[in-house]
Amino acid sequence: MNKIWLKNKIDQIKVEIAVSAILIVLIIVFIIANPKVFLDFRLYSAILISLPLLIILSASSVFVIAAGEIDLSFPSTFGVGGWFFAMVAATGVNQIFGLFAALAIGAFIGLINGIIVTKLKLPSLVSTLGMLFLLRGALNMILKGDQISLRHLKDSFFFKIFIYRIKDIFPTQTLWAIVIVIFLWVLFYRHRFGGYVMYVGDNSISAKESGINVDGVKMATFILLGTFAGFCGVLSVLINSFFWPTLGDAILLTVLAAVFLGGTPVGGGKGSIFGALIGAIMMGLIESGIVGAGLTGYYTQFFYGLIIILSIIGHKFLGLKKE
Repeated sequence: MNKIWLKNKIDQIKVEIAVSAILIVLIIVFIIANPKVFLDFRLYSAILISLPLLIILSASSVFVIAAGEIDLSFPSTFGVGGWFFAMVAATGVNQIFGLFAALAIGAFIGLINGIIVTKLKLPSLVSTLGMLFLLRGALNMILKGDQISLRHLKDSFFFKIFIYRIKDIFPTQTLWAIVIVIFLWVLFYRHRFGGYVMYVGDNSISAKESGINVDGVKMATFILLGTFAGFCGVLSVLINSFFWPTLGDAILLTVLAAVFLGGTPVGGGKGSIFGALIGAIMMGLIESGIVGAGLTGYYTQFFYGLIIILSIIGHKFLGLKKE
């Protein structure tokens, strides 16, 4: 009985085990290539400065994709959230209000995306792509390349809560990422909302006939991702001590790669928060690993693609069939 239970458990998490194994192999390869760099904890401390943003966005995206949709607009939501926070903080108003403003605008953008997809019945791929360009274009038109400096926040208590190095080594934003990932894991696997999300993504017609508010569930996933994208915009502004209009521009493909790499299939119905976490760590490690191994940054995208393709092939052999 115990053997059967163990076999079933392993079968349920085999993709996560495989992705974790790839990450371990990747780290070993990097250590062999340059042990001096990759056995130095300072490298990982540096990676942890911005890695939490990738982790939070990847884990949040699992909900939308597991529900059978996709949101390509979160990089612009990230930027808009950062802008709202920067505007409030630059005026001298309490930064807490700026944080709530960023969360609110992120949730509102997510709500708009959800309404367009569920009520207007437009494909999420196209509509959120349009929102991506619309929001970024609006930021560029309004700001015209202007930046907002927030260096005065470095000595504030607010800054130390979100962006601070414990003993000059461990960034506090990593703790925030851990807390959020745990929350999202519980929501996805231990709350009925997560079950609704997977049911809707697997068969929305059957879910609707079972009494599930399909449109409401999908809208909630867009709102969830939008809210955390706004939060990541705040973290990014604090990390860099200033806001610029292109904030979040380069994170789209990296986040999607981390989600799919972690075992969440394109077609929905399944998802893996832990897999997204490992995928995000892997994607965040690759660039530093390539440079540390003595190669140039020109190799980064090649290795991104290679690892993603090899992982997808692995998913196929492991039975992750819903695509």
